Amino acid sequence: MNKNLNNVEISGIRRFFNKVKDVEEAISLTLGQPDFKAPREIKEAMIKAIEEDRITYTDNFGLLELRNEICNYLSNRNINYDLKEVCVTVGGSEALYSTISSLINKGDKVLIPTPSYPAYENIVKILGGEVVNYELDEDFSINIGKLVSTIKKDKIKYMILSYPCNPTGAILSKGQYESLVEIIKSFEITVITDELYEALCYDKYYSIAMCDNIKDKVIYIGGFSKMFSVTGIRVGFIAATEKYLKEIAKVHQYNVSCTNSIGQYGVLEGLKNSLHTVEKMKEEFIKRKIYVENRLNSMGMDLYSPKGAFYIFPSIKRFNISSEEFCNKLLKEEKVACVPGDAFGCGGEGYIRISYCYSMDELKNALDKLEDHIRKNY
Repeated sequence: MNKNLNNVEISGIRRFFNKVKDVEEAISLTLGQPDFKAPREIKEAMIKAIEEDRITYTDNFGLLELRNEICNYLSNRNINYDLKEVCVTVGGSEALYSTISSLINKGDKVLIPTPSYPAYENIVKILGGEVVNYELDEDFSINIGKLVSTIKKDKIKYMILSYPCNPTGAILSKGQYESLVEIIKSFEITVITDELYEALCYDKYYSIAMCDNIKDKVIYIGGFSKMFSVTGIRVGFIAATEKYLKEIAKVHQYNVSCTNSIGQYGVLEGLKNSLHTVEKMKEEFIKRKIYVENRLNSMGMDLYSPKGAFYIFPSIKRFNISSEEFCNKLLKEEKVACVPGDAFGCGGEGYIRISYCYSMDELKNALDKLEDHIRKNY
C-alpha cells in the first residue's frame, strides 16, 4: 500500500455524517448540502441533453460554450481568464487534486491554513508533500506578520487560500487582499485559491485572482455544487495561465478524461439563466445565519459572525472538553450531529462546525436540543 496513506484519515465531516445513520431520528447539521431544489432550467437542460443523445465525451477541457460562460461569470467579478485558461473538472474536489498533483514534488512544502477544509492537507500528504500550517487569528483572519515569518522560515513554494472559508465562514478583507498581493510578489509563491463558496459571500468580495499583476502566480478553483444546489452532478473548474493549465491537463486527462456531459449542459444553462436563484438562496442563508447566531449567543457561546458560505464555527473552549467528545455526547444524548472542529486541523480544536443549510424547522429543533445539552452538562 502507499505508505503516504498511513497519515491520512477519512474526513471527520463524513465520519460524523455516517454516525447519524446509526442514530434513529437524529438531526444532522454536518454536510454542506443546500436544502434548495436545483433550478428548473438546469434540470430541463440536462433532460434535453439526454433526449438529444449528447452523452458522449466532450473536449478534455470541457464544453467550449461552458468555458466561455465561466469566463463571462468571472469577468463580472473582475477576474480575467480566457477560454484557453479554463478546464472544467469533476467538481471542485478533482480540481484540487489535479492541481496539487501537477505542482508538488516529494517533500515540497505547502502552506495551508488551520482550520481549513481537510482535503487540502490530506491531498498534499497522499502526494508526498509536506504540510506547513499557518494559524489564523481568533477571528479567523490572516495574521500577516506570522504568515511572512513562516514563509521565510520554511522556504514556502506553494500556498492554499480558501475564502469564503469552510469551516469558519470568514472572507478575505480588502487589507488582507492587498497585503497578500505584496507577499506573493515578494516571495514568488504560487497560490491555489479555492473559491467554491464565492457566490455565497455576504459582504464585499475580494479574490487574490482579481490582481492581474500576479495572474501568473495564481490558480483559481471554482464550482457549481453549492451555488446551484447540485452537489451530485460534480461540475467544477480550474482557471489558470497556460504554464499551469497545460500540466494540470495531463493529470485531469489521465484521471477522468472529461467531466460528465450532462452536468456540463446543465451548468451552462444555469450560468445563462439561473443566477437569480443564487441570490434568492443567499438571502435565505443570511436569514438562517442571523437566527443561528442569535440562538448561539443566547446560549453564551463565543463566535465570530460568518461573512460567507453556510457554516458557523462557535467555540466550546469554556466547556473544557475536546471537540470530538463534545460532538459524540451531543449525538448520543440529544441526537444532534455537528462536526468536531479538529476535523479541520489542529487550529479547529475547541470549536464545532454547524452547517445552517438546513430548514428553519430543523435548525430550531437542533438548537433547542443543543441548548438543553449545554444547560444539563456545562
